[in-house]
Amino acid sequence: MDNYMRVSDFSGKSLAKGEVVCTYTTFASNNQTPTAEQPILVLSNEKRQWKHHSNGIFMNPNKATAFAFDEEDGRFEADILKIDSRFTSLIKWLGESKISVRLSGANTTEGYAVYKIREVAFGGGSKLSAEDGFLQFMIERLLASNPPVETTKDEDMDEVGDDMRITSIQSITDFLNCAGDTLPENIRLWARRNLAVARSQEVSPEERRHAQRALSIMLNVQWKSNYFKSIDLKEAKRILDEELYGMEKVKQRILETIVQINRTHTLPAYGMLIIGPAGTGKSQIAYAVAKILKMPWTTLDMSSINDPEQLTGSSRVYANAKPGIIMEAFAVSGGSNLVFIINELDKANAGKGNGNPADVLLTLLDNLGFTDNYMECMVPTVGVYPIATANDKSLISAPLMSRFAVIELPDYTAEEKKIIFSQFSLPKALKRIALKPEECIIPEEAIEEVVRIYSETTGIRDLEQAAEHLTANALFRIENGECTSVTFTPEMVRELLV
Repeated sequence: MDNYMRVSDFSGKSLAKGEVVCTYTTFASNNQTPTAEQPILVLSNEKRQWKHHSNGIFMNPNKATAFAFDEEDGRFEADILKIDSRFTSLIKWLGESKISVRLSGANTTEGYAVYKIREVAFGGGSKLSAEDGFLQFMIERLLASNPPVETTKDEDMDEVGDDMRITSIQSITDFLNCAGDTLPENIRLWARRNLAVARSQEVSPEERRHAQRALSIMLNVQWKSNYFKSIDLKEAKRILDEELYGMEKVKQRILETIVQINRTHTLPAYGMLIIGPAGTGKSQIAYAVAKILKMPWTTLDMSSINDPEQLTGSSRVYANAKPGIIMEAFAVSGGSNLVFIINELDKANAGKGNGNPADVLLTLLDNLGFTDNYMECMVPTVGVYPIATANDKSLISAPLMSRFAVIELPDYTAEEKKIIFSQFSLPKALKRIALKPEECIIPEEAIEEVVRIYSETTGIRDLEQAAEHLTANALFRIENGECTSVTFTPEMVRELLV
C-alpha cells in the first residue's frame, strides 16, 4: 500500500505584509515506522547540508514555517517543505512553546528528511511536559493513528487530543494541543469541556478531581479506526489445531469469520456465543480467537456481576464514584479494539441490584457506542468483538441471543477423551513438571481406565487433573529413589484416582 495518499498545499495562501508565506504541503501517511524514505517531515537543504543529528527549535508553522538549526558557526533557518498531516499540530505546538529538540534525518534530493524528533533540555530551554519521555509518547501515539480527516485551516487551528501516561493537568493540556486529531470528534469535545472543569476554580475540588481522573482514563485509550488488517488464514488454522482437538465445525465457523474480516476489513456484525457442557473448552475457544485476531482481551464474569452499575460505573455526584468494568477494560488494554470474553452469559439475567446487567450488555453488543455513567461520554464500540460462553441456552433472553452467532458444543465421546488425554493433557502435564515421556508411561489400557473413571462427568477438566495427578506421582517416586521410570497399570490408576 502506498503510504502517501493525499496532499494538501498551503503554499499559495495570500498573507498580510510582514508575514511569512507558508512553505509546506501536508501529506497523509499511515506509516508507523518513519525512515528517510518515509519521513515525518522534510526541510530545505538547498543552501546547506544538515548533519545526521541536529539540534534547534521549530518556528511556528503558521507564522514562520521553518526550523532553526543550532550549528557550530551560528543559527541557520531552513524552510519546512512537507509535513505528515498527523504531525502538524505537534510541530505547531513545539514552535509556539520554543521546545528544544534534536532531529535525526538524512539529506536527500527532496531535502533533509526527518524521521525522528527527540526533546532535549539544553541551554535552559523549556520542557514540553513535566513527564519524561512525554514527547516520545505522543509521537508514538501519532504514528499509530490514522491520517486526520481533511479540514479547513481554521479548524486545524482549534484542534486539540489523547492518553494515561497523561495524568497531570499540564500533560493533559500538552497532549490535547499536540494530538487532537487522534480522538473521535465527540471525545475531543468532551475532553475540552472536562479540561475546563478540571482547571476551574468555580467548582468544588471534588468535581475538579473527578474531571481530571476521567480525562486520564479516557486519554489513556487509543481510539482506533474500525479498519482491521487481513489475518493469515494458515496461521489461524494452525492456532486452532494447536489449541483445540476435533471441533471441526467450530473451527470452520471461526475460519469463516476470519475470511469475512479479511474481505470487509471490519468485524462481523454479530459476536460469537459458545454453548456447551462445563469443561468442553468454551473459554479455550474464546482465547484462541483473541489470539488469532491479535487483539487484547478482557473477561466479564456474569456470575459475579449482580448490579448493572458494576458495568456502567457510578455518577460523579458520589464522592467514591468510579468507572465501570467495561470502561476500565478499555483503559487497561490501552486501545478501543478489544475482545470481550463474557463468561456465563446465562447468568446475566440474575441481577440483584437496581436493574438487570443483561440490559447493559445489549448496548455494548449493538456496537452503536457505550456510555459510562462516570465518564459521561459515549465511547465507540465498533472495535469490540464479544465472545460469550454459556452452559444453559434456555436461560439466555431472546434479545441477548439475537446479538450472537451461536455455536453449540456437544460433549466429547469416550474415544475423543482418550485421544485428548494422550495427545494433549498428558504431554502438557509432563512438560510442566519437566518429566520425559519415558519416565512416565501410561499405556492404552490405563488411559481407558482414566476415561472410564470420569465417564459420568462432562468436559475434559477431570482428565487434565488426572494427568497432573499421575505425572506428579511418577515424579515423586523417581525423586524418592524408588525407580527411574513409572509405568501405570489400570489398578495403579484406580488406586490413585478413585
